[in-house]
Amino acid sequence: MLSRVLPRVARGLLAAVVTLVPVALLALLVREQFDPLIRFDDQAIRHATDMTRAHPTLRTLLIVVQTVLQERYVYAVTLLIAVVVWRRGLRARAVWGAVTMLVGWNLGLLVKLAVQRARPVVADPVSHAPGYSFPSGHVFNVTFAFTVTLLMAWPLLGGLSRGARRALVAAVAVVVLVTCLDRVYLGVHFPSDTVAGIILALALAFSSWLGFRGGVRGPITSERP
Repeated sequence: MLSRVLPRVARGLLAAVVTLVPVALLALLVREQFDPLIRFDDQAIRHATDMTRAHPTLRTLLIVVQTVLQERYVYAVTLLIAVVVWRRGLRARAVWGAVTMLVGWNLGLLVKLAVQRARPVVADPVSHAPGYSFPSGHVFNVTFAFTVTLLMAWPLLGGLSRGARRALVAAVAVVVLVTCLDRVYLGVHFPSDTVAGIILALALAFSSWLGFRGGVRGPITSERP
């Protein structure tokens, strides 16, 4: 048993080390106040918040998106899907998905504490958010939870056409993009925070999946996405 588990764990850890390099480099640039990045982030925040202030309806819509995509709602929905996956017989996948999401949620918080980037400061704030800025928690959790859920539940989508499955993946990508724009246009995150959230989420999700996939078994035969 141990001889089968250890190679998968090592594979996942190796993938994590490699895929997290871009996040580490971006965090280093933020901590060192790399001038081109900082200037770009500041200009983007000014232009985005100016547009939001000029369009009250846009601000209202952005607040709704911010509220709906709070991490507690996102994980409540995705963990319910894990229960469905469990009940459909894919118990190993369900456990992997639930554990990965709960561990990843906390890892995202630890990265915030490690970098300790302050939130954007604008003269006339559009919205407010507590805590540190890098990476964006909204973007990280939406990307992470939905990516893990797609991997976990993929065999249950076998009855859909290829086009329908592609449309579902595209819909998740659109939700991630909307979340990124929401955080910037509300002025609560810099663009680099949102990029870091996506990279960190994908790195952790796929590293965990690579470590797990060798042991997937279950009554439904189409196991690999």
